[in-house]
Amino acid sequence: MSRFDLVIFDFDGVVADSELLNNQAMAEVLTGIGLPTTLDEALSHYMGRRWLDCVPEIEARLGRRCPDTTLDDWTRLCHARAATSLTAVPGAAAFMAELALPRCIASSSPPAWIELGLNTLGIAPAHAGPIYSGAVHVTRGKPHPDLFLHAACELGVRPDRTLVIEDSPAGVQAGAAAGMTVIGLLAGGHIRDGHGERLSTAGADHLLPDYAAVEAFINA
Repeated sequence: MSRFDLVIFDFDGVVADSELLNNQAMAEVLTGIGLPTTLDEALSHYMGRRWLDCVPEIEARLGRRCPDTTLDDWTRLCHARAATSLTAVPGAAAFMAELALPRCIASSSPPAWIELGLNTLGIAPAHAGPIYSGAVHVTRGKPHPDLFLHAACELGVRPDRTLVIEDSPAGVQAGAAAGMTVIGLLAGGHIRDGHGERLSTAGADHLLPDYAAVEAFINA
């Protein structure tokens, strides 16, 4: 019998290998409004967080109110690039298709982006499970535990019987705060030197390099 009754997947960097795409677009859009931002800076400051929670930091750095069009510009750029550049994290699609446990996605991204990504990647809704978005389903986003707790509650699973797969410090903090077992997955194209240490510091219970290691962990 499995130790877990539910697997919660983050989306960007865990299912879709989209952290570089999203954060490069973020860096370009912020630079365009007068806040010079590199890809590495975007990854460091904004990865894994809702737009709503990024805005105060952006405005503090910018020294003025963020233009109303910024979110739409970023969204449009990400969606346009997804058509030709979006790929799955290696092994994610096969792992989700073969997973015997209940599963869901709980991401800071809006549902439209998650659905676009799943369709682009050819991942069936049944393999992804229900979608829970920090932009829709909770008041507080990651690193607060609310989204993961909401997902587990909706699916009738205890937190201590839930496994979270995350790639960002904010997401790992959220899973740890929810009292769930958290895997820090190091399989995405955005992983840099020191990223594993950041996830460990954030509270990851296990650092795993790929989905083969995740499968072995679940089946151990």
